[in-house]
Amino acid sequence: MSDIIHLLPDSIANQIAAGEVIQRPASVVKELVENAVDAGAGHIQVNIKDAGRTLVQVIDDGKGMSETDARMAFERHATSKISSADDLFSLHTMGFRGEALASIVAVSQVELRTRLKGTELGSHLVFSGSNLESIEPDACNEGSIFSVKNLFFNVPARRKFLKSNETEFRNIINEFERIALVNPQVALSLYHNDTEIFNLPESGLRQRIINVYGKTLNQKLLSVDAQSSLVTVSGFVGRPDSAKKRGALQYFFVNGRFMKHPYFHKAVMQAYEQLIPQGEQPNYFIYFTLDPSTIDVNIHPTKTEIKFENEQPIWQILMAATREALAKSSAIPTIDFDVEGAINIPVYNPVKETASYKAPRVQVDAGYNPFESSSYKKPEFDWSKLYQDFEEDRSAVSQDPDLTDTLLPDLSEPVADVGEAAASDSSTGLFNDVSNPCYQYKGKYIITSLKSGLALIDQHRAHVRILFDQYITNIRQQKGASQQMLFPEVVEFTTAEAAVLPSLLDDMHFIGFELTHLGNNSYAINGMPAGIENLDTVALVRDMVSRAIETGCEVHEEICESLALSLAKAAAIRPGKVLSAEEMDNLIATLFSCPDSNLTPDGKTIISLLTDDELEKRFK
Repeated sequence: MSDIIHLLPDSIANQIAAGEVIQRPASVVKELVENAVDAGAGHIQVNIKDAGRTLVQVIDDGKGMSETDARMAFERHATSKISSADDLFSLHTMGFRGEALASIVAVSQVELRTRLKGTELGSHLVFSGSNLESIEPDACNEGSIFSVKNLFFNVPARRKFLKSNETEFRNIINEFERIALVNPQVALSLYHNDTEIFNLPESGLRQRIINVYGKTLNQKLLSVDAQSSLVTVSGFVGRPDSAKKRGALQYFFVNGRFMKHPYFHKAVMQAYEQLIPQGEQPNYFIYFTLDPSTIDVNIHPTKTEIKFENEQPIWQILMAATREALAKSSAIPTIDFDVEGAINIPVYNPVKETASYKAPRVQVDAGYNPFESSSYKKPEFDWSKLYQDFEEDRSAVSQDPDLTDTLLPDLSEPVADVGEAAASDSSTGLFNDVSNPCYQYKGKYIITSLKSGLALIDQHRAHVRILFDQYITNIRQQKGASQQMLFPEVVEFTTAEAAVLPSLLDDMHFIGFELTHLGNNSYAINGMPAGIENLDTVALVRDMVSRAIETGCEVHEEICESLALSLAKAAAIRPGKVLSAEEMDNLIATLFSCPDSNLTPDGKTIISLLTDDELEKRFK
């Protein structure tokens, strides 16, 4: 039997490796910009075409490469950053695996122009799917220019399953921001389809954060600084009043590298305990500096998962540092026992005060009766006549059996489905009738009777269901009632949010929002849907955009549902609101006219039915 195991060609091996290293255009941006940072670049420019599908170009003024190094850089596991296994535990560079360029060139067409500092000529290399097509001298500037074209041109399945341009570009922005936040000493710029998105000059860390996310964030940041023999923790956390339910800016960096760490996130959240409402998230930009030998970054090719040798002590230090930053800003109430230099406030002495002052006395005529005054006249109108007609109509209804049968629904016939039972009862339109009343329990639930038993209805969820169906209908029919605002409000978005907003504007318009672009990621809210006048319009628009981003909606229908659900939850009546009988009757009747009255759009129960059989069992 012949041997069947053989080595794969390098081109195939590189394509396999590219599946882990290069997942989308944002991965190309991350790897190339990190290489430019490792090369000592002072200025890095990133040019994007069609969200990276057509072109990803990174221009840097780093130290450049010789012709031999330029050719070797595209070989698998070729790197200048480590030379032995021991170097893995003393890393001071972003890259070290030697897989990024080999993976990129395996699934794209690459041009490289590079010139080593101090030399007169550089090199121009052209690759196509791991094949070197040409190499020649080139009179380029010092540094490197990587141009990655037609990503996944030779892997049609990978290219087909790329997300929309808005989503892919948002991912590019996220990667760009992570690198910008940890390298404030490097000037960075980003262009998309020849439009400037970022132009970040060299600055300090706080200024870099402000340049990326806007000036409004400046007053909401609190400095964090803690030093120990294990780790140095620095950076900024957000004030408690800047916390929000979605879209919080949360970043951890260790030794200049972005990381995700749920355990450390819990430390920050514990420091904010009882300072922010449940379900809200604070902003934080936290930087760890520690001995590279105490961490392991060689876990995944993306290098966002990092293992710590002293995880528990660092957790305690992080929580204490965050609490200290909040306490310094008076976010945490404290008791001050230092009375030195305090104002002397006199103590009230009731004995002394009584001896010095006497309460004044007022003369009152105890026998005075204003109704016996000569100017008072008893009204001549007999108020009892107002109720005479009401009592006659009430007795007529009770004595007429035909009329009674018309008003009272038949409760003897069982109905299996809650929606069908309610629909049959809703035909009378008398949920608040004397024989079929509605009751509100603790301002949250509505209790009414159906043919098959008692129905308990969550009033907030019921209203969410009703409003959601209305908003979805408005979007599908491309019509929506908008109420013009007397004083338009301005809402500012981050660059990532602004990148996805154009795809949402039409659907938001059909719901009732009218937004006008003011430039620099700012929009004016000129109109809003009727009925939400008491809501914070700016916070509502932010929440809708953040929900659309978090859910990763790609299909238009899913985007519509996400926007409609956000608005419905914000505009629905809140638990605790007292409703009149007419309001409860209208809410129930409208609910049972919905196509699905049992569940909210996100699958939560609206109606709980207590059947007659269950009631009988409880009293046996």
